[in-house]
Amino acid sequence: MSGTLISSLVWIPRGKAALQSKKYAIDEDELERVGKLGGPGVLEKLREEMDEMDVGEGDWEDVDGEGSNDEGSDEESVTADAADDEDVNMDEDPKPTAPSDPNDLSAFKMDEYDQEESKGVAMGAFANVKGLTFYRDNNEDPYITLKEDDDELEREELALLPTDSMIVSARTTSDLSSLDFHVYSDPDESLYAHHDLMLPTFPLCVEWLDFPSGPSSSGSAGSGSYVAVGSFDPSIEIWDADMVDGLYPQAILGPSPSWEKPEAKPLGTGKKKRKQLVQPAANEKYHVQPVLSLSWNPNHRNLLLSGSADGTIKLWDLTQESPMPALRSWDKVHGGEKVQAVEWNKSTTAGLDKAVLSAGWDRTVKVWDTRAVDDAIGAKVASEVECVRWDPWEPTSFFVSLENGLVLAYDSRTLSTSKSGSLAPAQAKYTLSAHDGAASALDINPHIRGCIATGGMDKMVKVWNILDEETEGVKGRKREISLATSRDLGLGKIFTARWSPDPETPLAIAAAGSKANIQVWDAASNAGARKAFGERLRRHGRQLGEIKKGGGVIAVDGGEDDESEDEA
Repeated sequence: MSGTLISSLVWIPRGKAALQSKKYAIDEDELERVGKLGGPGVLEKLREEMDEMDVGEGDWEDVDGEGSNDEGSDEESVTADAADDEDVNMDEDPKPTAPSDPNDLSAFKMDEYDQEESKGVAMGAFANVKGLTFYRDNNEDPYITLKEDDDELEREELALLPTDSMIVSARTTSDLSSLDFHVYSDPDESLYAHHDLMLPTFPLCVEWLDFPSGPSSSGSAGSGSYVAVGSFDPSIEIWDADMVDGLYPQAILGPSPSWEKPEAKPLGTGKKKRKQLVQPAANEKYHVQPVLSLSWNPNHRNLLLSGSADGTIKLWDLTQESPMPALRSWDKVHGGEKVQAVEWNKSTTAGLDKAVLSAGWDRTVKVWDTRAVDDAIGAKVASEVECVRWDPWEPTSFFVSLENGLVLAYDSRTLSTSKSGSLAPAQAKYTLSAHDGAASALDINPHIRGCIATGGMDKMVKVWNILDEETEGVKGRKREISLATSRDLGLGKIFTARWSPDPETPLAIAAAGSKANIQVWDAASNAGARKAFGERLRRHGRQLGEIKKGGGVIAVDGGEDDESEDEA
């Protein structure tokens, strides 16, 4: 895997991000919060760092005072030296008489210029430095008549319009990791960077939620815009998406940064033939290995699921105080193997809103209820699982993309139980041979039934059209599967691709991959996609937008065009 990439992205639905961002400020309340968040000793350390960084008015006055004393001493020295110079006539009139011939400069005595007396006044390029007055703020300078409010200018630059959408991506370069926030404006056909937040370690997955973590939040009270980040660090961080220049997360799920976190230890004596590492033992309170997947439950807004390389799936109650322990932990769902993906069923149907879809390195996909995990049902698949997605149009159905390039559609009602300890392969509803290589990205369109997006290690993003009796409303309609459109967006290997959640842009896809760039592709500008899905939208009283220039591909404003570059 390349050292520069975008591993995951998520949309913030239109209208959920604050139109005016909040500015991060370190005050007493924030110090107290960060102290509790970081664990024992963190508050004292923060206060020491703040004291070292603090520069008061008195410090600046001392600096100015020292400079004034030095300059005064220099002046006195220069004056004394000039008075002792016998070659200089102190009574001589310094003003030369203008010559009658304009070309005659002898009266100005230019050959004696270097011998002139300074008379206690500094001369040269910095002659007027001592008379300057310094102002920290332009608003205090009386000679600047056009005052500027820097804070107001920044607020205007960061302000969002009600028609703006936001995309959050987990980006890693050779020397740093960050959450990048981009604004997508469909009316203006633009995509630009809004702000970013630095992360302490390599991010692997991101999830958006609108629930403010902490004991003050309860039930359905409170709202906002937050991003949960899973990474190589076993802790899960939740950041305020509306906060610019944030230094500390809003909540931490698992070990605090100040705790000694469990790490893998060498096995044996360390000889070359014994390179295996002993991983820390899993526990019920928090993850001890990288977090590979996250899923938030919009029907029960305080609940977040996580899957980890430590073989456990954990349930977090976001109303707890940070750093918070897990509410529940399951370690046998996939036989202790790494959990590649987890997703809540977002249906509002009673019972299904507590159903979980998960996949592990044991090559099984399972559907289970958090209240009765022993009754899980599932299927064995032929290759490593890349992604899993519930079908938003059929609450009991789901999709699985595999490392061999296939995408499988299942109906959970036809799966077998796992009580016997092993699962057999199950008959899929249908199969897509989607990519040459791993089908590393998968998403189901929430606006158009039978519309699926996939992305692969072959660098292609593809949009599939599923025609059957459900999509066409015709009883007995034979299922047909076709490729509506595809495109190499110049993003390298595709690691993530997600449909826009906004009904105003039903065919907009955000994608990213191994070149660490992000793009939005509005497939509604493609003739094949318009033909495949235009009529389907019209039957529901909606229309596709106008065709955009450049085939609907919208890159980041000011970014480099990597489409023609070869991947390193």
